[in-house]
Amino acid sequence: MKVYSLSGPSGSGKSTSALQFAHDHQIEAIIDDGLLIKNGQKIAGTSAKFEKNTIRAVRRAIFQDEAHRKEVMEAIKKQNIQSILIIGTSDKMTKKIAEQLELGPIQQFYYIDDIRSKNEIKLSQFVRFTQGKHLMPIPYRQVEQNFFRRIIQKGFDIFTKNRVKLGETTIVQPDFHRQTIDISPNVYLDLIKYVVSNHPAVAKVDSVQFTMKKFQPKIYVSLHIKTPVDYDVIEKMEQLQKQISVQFQRHFEFEPMHILIFLKGIM
Repeated sequence: MKVYSLSGPSGSGKSTSALQFAHDHQIEAIIDDGLLIKNGQKIAGTSAKFEKNTIRAVRRAIFQDEAHRKEVMEAIKKQNIQSILIIGTSDKMTKKIAEQLELGPIQQFYYIDDIRSKNEIKLSQFVRFTQGKHLMPIPYRQVEQNFFRRIIQKGFDIFTKNRVKLGETTIVQPDFHRQTIDISPNVYLDLIKYVVSNHPAVAKVDSVQFTMKKFQPKIYVSLHIKTPVDYDVIEKMEQLQKQISVQFQRHFEFEPMHILIFLKGIM
């Protein structure tokens, strides 16, 4: 069996990237947080995300429970899996999982910053820190629904560049993740309005919108510019985009994916 490792800090987007990464490297199956996943479907295992505390979650993820370990080992054998990707927070963790499941040595080690940009990683960590949301790379219908206190919701579909569906995701808020910071949407809007209204080329701000769909922050600003227009308009608007981006980095430690500025007129 060919065994691969993908590691990175908690909340850096490993599960979000797993299906696409496995497809690109022609890897049959994935081990992620106690689950065996193949073709975007859960084959066996129990997710560590449904444990009561962090210690139990780690024990679940590294297969210290004997019944859990045997279940996944038997499924790997039954499925005749020839290549597998192990996801963890470090090389030490993925090596431990490979040892527990008797998969043999790991041939290739990959890291989250090899496949995701720094901004994507920071954004994923921001969402984890502020909202406590964890993503599972399996369909909503396969997630255990008999957990009264947990918030479980459908995520989004994963497609290749050619729009071939690889799988689905599910968003959960585990019991063990309790430390979060709630940020009102008005905070983002107020920051954007402040930056835009103080730009020397801006005469009037008509509207500001901020969205965070599918963990992709987008900003829409419509405005009027000042007359006389004796300056390079495109250059000034690019400066404004940069200023917004810098302030988001400063206050929230991530940059918006898109900052769209619409010129409505001249005043």
